[in-house]
Amino acid sequence: MAFMKNAWMEWIKAFLIAAILAILVRVVLFAPVVVEGPSMLPTLENNDHLIVSKINYTLGKPERFDIVVFHATERRDYIKRVIGVPGDHVAVENDELYINGERVAEPYLKERKEQLAENQILTQDFTLEQVTDEGYETVPEGHVFVLGDNRNNSTDSRMFGVVPMDQIVGEAVFTYWPLDRIRLAD
Repeated sequence: MAFMKNAWMEWIKAFLIAAILAILVRVVLFAPVVVEGPSMLPTLENNDHLIVSKINYTLGKPERFDIVVFHATERRDYIKRVIGVPGDHVAVENDELYINGERVAEPYLKERKEQLAENQILTQDFTLEQVTDEGYETVPEGHVFVLGDNRNNSTDSRMFGVVPMDQIVGEAVFTYWPLDRIRLAD
């Protein structure tokens, strides 16, 4: 009888430790996120399931072209690509991205651009000054400028301005569902 009681206590302890570790991993290190909508096509599709690393930006800062999840409102998170980091001037001219006056390649847009009809553009011309209410000339400290990969169907920094870094949940690191789309985030 004592053996059964000890065995049950060991199982209960093991279960409690596993539950506490799972909660810690979920709250502190990683979070599952489901993509809602077409704004990141073709990189991420509607209903893709991702793992978001919360610790990446505890130890470092977002880098240009990271895919991040951030709090857009109290009830809604967005997933977008970081285009500008503090100190960057961001502009698009003739469907080409310019950061600090230099043209920057965006290979993740190649497939999307190929789907467009002739003479159709993916990204309308803009400058950072034009799309921020504050008229920022560069991305301010503690903020990032984000765009969706599906530029003609994305609510992003062109509409709501720069994103405070303290609103960033984490970096998308891995797509795990559906099975045919399993891959590291790029």
